[in-house]
This record gives sequence, structure tokens and C-alpha cells, in this order.
Amino acid sequence: METLIVLFGAFTLTLLIIWLLTKRLELRFSGRVAMAIMLVFTAVGHFVFTKGMIMMIPFLLCPNMIVIFTGVIELIAAIGLLLPNTKVLTGKLLILFFILLFPANVYAAIHNINLRTADYTGEGVSYLWIRIPMQLLFIGWVYFSTTKQSKIKIVNQ
Repeated sequence: METLIVLFGAFTLTLLIIWLLTKRLELRFSGRVAMAIMLVFTAVGHFVFTKGMIMMIPFLLCPNMIVIFTGVIELIAAIGLLLPNTKVLTGKLLILFFILLFPANVYAAIHNINLRTADYTGEGVSYLWIRIPMQLLFIGWVYFSTTKQSKIKIVNQ
């Protein structure tokens, strides 16, 4: 849930700052900034809650390296979303990344893994009722904020 608070909070704050400075409503740019901030937030989790995240992927070889590597990928993606020349490619790769990570979330839910405490006191399968729509939101968010479409511009008259 914290990720949603970070995502929507950063989006709202970015929209507000841009609006106050330019009187423009930059939805896509604000979306990319918010996703980048959220990715930094979640990447930190890969380094702080490594043991719990390792428990989410016991079926893979070298789970410790994978957890660290995916945290680094999230940091690189955060930067890529903010660079005009890489935002589209980063968006496509990030959507693929979110799809590839989803089985680990399913595994964690089925096995009641609590990634923060690295034990089996997690929310269980009911967590998927939140996680599935959240994953779809992230994918849609990245798609919308990285595709080339006309900007929405509101001018104060």
C-alpha cells in the first residue's frame, strides 16, 4: 500500500508544482516522475528487505543476486523514465519487468511470505485481490506516461 501512497503523492505534488510554475497540466511527465520516485522507493526495499524478497523466489538460482539485480534495474528504470531519449524504451521494458515479477508476488501470497519480517506471517492469498489490480495499474501507468500523445495544456485566462 505504501507504494500507492508514494505513487499518487508524488504524482499530485509534481502536477501541482508544474501547474504553479507554468500553468500547464503535464500528466505524462508527472506520471513518469511519480513512477520514478516509486521505483526508487521499491528499489530501496530490495536492499533493506533482501532476506524476505529472497523467500519470494526460492525456485530461482541465485535468489540473493536476483533480488539485488532487480533493485538495481528499478533504479536504472527510474532514471530512464526521466530521460526524453529513453522514456519510451524504458516504459516498454518496465512493463515487461512488472509482468515478469508478478509470479514472485503470487508465490509470496500463496506461501504467506512477509517480506519485511522474512517469515510466514504475510497476508496470504487475499493479498492478491489488492496486488493484481495494483500490478495492472502500474502497467497502465507506465504505458500512459511513456507513449507519445499530445500534451494536455490548460492556460489560465
